[in-house]
Amino acid sequence: MKAVQKQINDFLTELSDEHRLSTNTLDAYRSDLGQYSSFLREKEGCSSWSEVSELADVNYLYWLRDMGNSSTTIARKAASVRGFHRFLLRNHLAETDPTIAMKVPKSENKPRAVLSIEEMNTLLSHSDQKTNIGIRDRAMLELLYATGMRVSELIRLNVQDLDLTLGFVRCGGTSRNERIIPIGEPARQALEVYITEVRNKVKTGQDQQTLFLNRQKKELTRQGVWKILKQSAERAGIRPSFSPEMIRQSLAAHLIERGADFESVDELMGRENTYVTRRFPDRPKHQLKEVYSRCHPRAAL
Repeated sequence: MKAVQKQINDFLTELSDEHRLSTNTLDAYRSDLGQYSSFLREKEGCSSWSEVSELADVNYLYWLRDMGNSSTTIARKAASVRGFHRFLLRNHLAETDPTIAMKVPKSENKPRAVLSIEEMNTLLSHSDQKTNIGIRDRAMLELLYATGMRVSELIRLNVQDLDLTLGFVRCGGTSRNERIIPIGEPARQALEVYITEVRNKVKTGQDQQTLFLNRQKKELTRQGVWKILKQSAERAGIRPSFSPEMIRQSLAAHLIERGADFESVDELMGRENTYVTRRFPDRPKHQLKEVYSRCHPRAAL
């Protein structure tokens, strides 16, 4: 089974290096393929990829359904498996592709849930500004809504990535190409209070430049931030179905509602290789700061 795991790792390396997928997406692939290989070993008795048959893959889809997975989740897991078997075939690590005839249930095309601007303002105003933790949480929330950055990008920020004088933040993005994102006055003020009153007073090693720290003065994890955001939503009385990704989705919806063009929204969010950029690579771009000032709900506050 060491060879099996090595081939999965090689596939993930290719996705990271050549396709530049985000850490979250790579984690999903790793989880999907780990579950798939465990199923083949434990349920189908396969010890190598050459032993995997079309029937085994059909049984895997039925097993996923019996385990209570939604059609959307099954479709995603099947896509991971298909991509992996194509990798094996392309690199002459397998002679056949057992997924070639795989029939996957159509994913549910539900509209993405978003918060209204009023709900977003309520969420942003419910952090306790009398405590260091509350000040930190308010700064995180304001920055997430100001920029639309991912939680995985937020936790990688360093103090020097901020320029509060000029009002922007430097974000690494998912493909290692940094982008400069403007931030409005509410986010700038919340960050200034956090850095002055909280972050600068935390005694850490000289090499510890992470912007947001947990109670143990260590880097926050993605799971830790999600927990903080869910608790903030509960305090604000936001709908039970709230998820941290809704902040990012809500910002995109609010910008478009207020007249932002799709390409500027994609640039702000760090989305690359979209249809527009592929079809019209030399298309003139709107100035992001101008679009931000005109369309972001909190830019003029």
